[in-house]
Amino acid sequence: MFEEQDAKRLLARIAGALERIAPPPPPAADFAASDAFVWHARPEGLEPVREVNRVELDLLKGIESQRDALLANTRRFAQGLPANNALLWGARGTGKSSLVKAVHAKVHAESKGAVALVEIHREDIPSLPRLLDLLRTAPRRWLLFCDDLSFEGADTSYKSLKAVLEGGIEGRPRNLVFYATSNRRHLMSREMIENERSTAISPSEAAEEKVSLSDRFGLWLGFHNIDQDTFFAIVEGYARAYSLGVAEGELRALATEWSVTRGARSGRVAWQFIQDLAGRLGKKLG
Repeated sequence: MFEEQDAKRLLARIAGALERIAPPPPPAADFAASDAFVWHARPEGLEPVREVNRVELDLLKGIESQRDALLANTRRFAQGLPANNALLWGARGTGKSSLVKAVHAKVHAESKGAVALVEIHREDIPSLPRLLDLLRTAPRRWLLFCDDLSFEGADTSYKSLKAVLEGGIEGRPRNLVFYATSNRRHLMSREMIENERSTAISPSEAAEEKVSLSDRFGLWLGFHNIDQDTFFAIVEGYARAYSLGVAEGELRALATEWSVTRGARSGRVAWQFIQDLAGRLGKKLG
């Protein structure tokens, strides 16, 4: 009897010690704290973003068709109508992530804050099911965004993403759409797909399993390298918006020199040029 009481006291002390060293439970999510959040997997929680890094929708040039398609899809979603998950794929620096953030800002303003933006980082994709459980009953509509989504080598987290997007029993929550950007049309390297073909018993089925991930996105938007005229239009649009006061001929000459030194023409290169030019002129942006 004495030994049994000692054991109980010892177990109670151990339980108390474990409670003291255990991390506190995460605070309840405040869905009204902001109109944009970042999801963190460790510790789990939504971090409000006070100011989103984005540009105005009208300043995004050379991607008008992509802009119109994504804006229409997002507006339908904000109105409670059916809308597709969207995959924005293509060349680097062509405005994929900028378009997602700019479209959210536009629709957010039109719908009086009905749609909130949540960014999930690529490395936190395995925690996506728990995030969806959290947002499923939240009193808002959610635009879930993952920038630069792709998979390499033996990474199998794409399987859970497939099930979450469309294939699971519960499926995607009705109050959420998933937008992703990637440099790869099928989210996976060609080498990764070819390796599956060469080592699998049924090569075509193995490749189909990986490629089918991108099929979960009903809206595919391709982004491609821009020509010189479009590059100039982007640069001139920024210069007007921020009142840099540089003559067109001089502006184009400086922009051309900048793009040659970078070896590329893109929306990102144009913005980097504008930041450099504004700094040299002693003018602030924004």
